[in-house]
Amino acid sequence: MDYYSQTISRLIAELGHLPGVGTKSAQRLAFHIINMPEEQVRQLADTIVTAKTQVRFCKECCTLTDSDLCPICSSDKRDHRQIMVVENSRDLAAYEKTGQYNGVYHVLQGAISPMLGIGPNDIRLKELLVRLQGDVDEVIIATNSTVEGEATAMYLSKLLKPTGIRVTRIASGVPVGGDLEYIDEVTLLKAFENRKEL
Repeated sequence: MDYYSQTISRLIAELGHLPGVGTKSAQRLAFHIINMPEEQVRQLADTIVTAKTQVRFCKECCTLTDSDLCPICSSDKRDHRQIMVVENSRDLAAYEKTGQYNGVYHVLQGAISPMLGIGPNDIRLKELLVRLQGDVDEVIIATNSTVEGEATAMYLSKLLKPTGIRVTRIASGVPVGGDLEYIDEVTLLKAFENRKEL
């Protein structure tokens, strides 16, 4: 039996499809949105549509941006000779919060997972190899400490060793099975400072 009108039930159902939003959270969000001033609701809806239509991948590092190059890649204050490889844009943001890394990034937009049918050609490895033809001193592999993240790190290590570029992996301190976006800045900073050669 539906407790709410069809419109409210549909809004709750749509919000419930968002990651991390359960039924109770969806209900709470739905009633919050319904009680917001109409102009704020329109602004929220317009912002969502604009983000969906205008956000694309950075032509250099493959993170999400609304211009050809993201602010990090377009900055001349960053060390473009040091590239940190991460799985997604949330991981990039997690490292940026430490305020201590001054290099640039490469976002794979995923990790190798044979069980899910995701191979090396399904993530942004080709774009990384193109970047490495330039002047690069070090590649820091900062994939998550999951089975998929470790498999990706080992694949990258074997792929990059012959290039002669220094390849390092972030140190432990990041818990196994953990995602970088949920880890505090101090732990991330320690993992970065204690990275090791692969």
